[in-house]
Amino acid sequence: MSDELQRIMAIDDPYRLLREVTTRLADAQQEVTELARLRRRVVQDLHAQGLSYAQIAEKAGLSRGRIHQIRHTGPAPEGAFLGRGSVVVATPLRRDDEHGRTVVAMDDVSSGKRLEDLARTYGLEVASEHVSVGGEIDLNRDGLVVVCGPRMSQEMWDTYAQDPVLSWERAEDGPWTVADRRTGTVYRSGQDSDPARPYDVGYLGRLPRPDGNGSLLAIAGIHTQGSLGVVHLLANDLNTLWGQVGDRRFSTLVGVEYDPETSEPKSAELLCPLYRHDEEVTEAAG
Repeated sequence: MSDELQRIMAIDDPYRLLREVTTRLADAQQEVTELARLRRRVVQDLHAQGLSYAQIAEKAGLSRGRIHQIRHTGPAPEGAFLGRGSVVVATPLRRDDEHGRTVVAMDDVSSGKRLEDLARTYGLEVASEHVSVGGEIDLNRDGLVVVCGPRMSQEMWDTYAQDPVLSWERAEDGPWTVADRRTGTVYRSGQDSDPARPYDVGYLGRLPRPDGNGSLLAIAGIHTQGSLGVVHLLANDLNTLWGQVGDRRFSTLVGVEYDPETSEPKSAELLCPLYRHDEEVTEAAG
């Protein structure tokens, strides 16, 4: 019996005991989920290296049937791309100056809801919140997924500025763009082109927290359709993204063709490589 369990069992106050047991059960379930995810990932990695299930079983001291079961059951490893244990999905509030009220953009609502649903399919606990109208949000937390561009939050502007490859910039004629420092390419939304077309650019990256004690997942579009396109890509190709960058810091851009009537993505594809930031920093230093 663990020391923690003994401590809880020794509580006399029944209400405090109920709270402690409930909290501990939730924490324990998250831990079990992440251990199961890690176990499945190890088996998949070993199998991908060329080992048979029988070889893995022999070396691990488990049965071949057990190894095969682990490989095909439990939470998928790629769920860790979004977070571990639990995630918080944050979307921005906006100011409606005409009516003097706070509102949310429907595309932002859709992006947030779809991210929450995606996280739940991987066995993650999910909470939601908003970036305030003034752009304030506490970024120094684990498991944070923020759908918010740099123009709506100084905190997010400072976070995007840490990207060593991709930078948000204003074009000379006013619209926002995203520039690739590696290639010199500047990406522009179809809404801001002449003639306009239903096409947008979305940003996806894992960037450092302000306190330096972890990372957050950042999603933004030049317009809201770009964010929806990023979420569409995550929902359909998370395994590939996880296989290329794991839980390391990176950034990339997504081109999104969408229905002009509904803003729903028709297609979403990478416009540039998945830039691994550790490699970019090493190369710059060299």
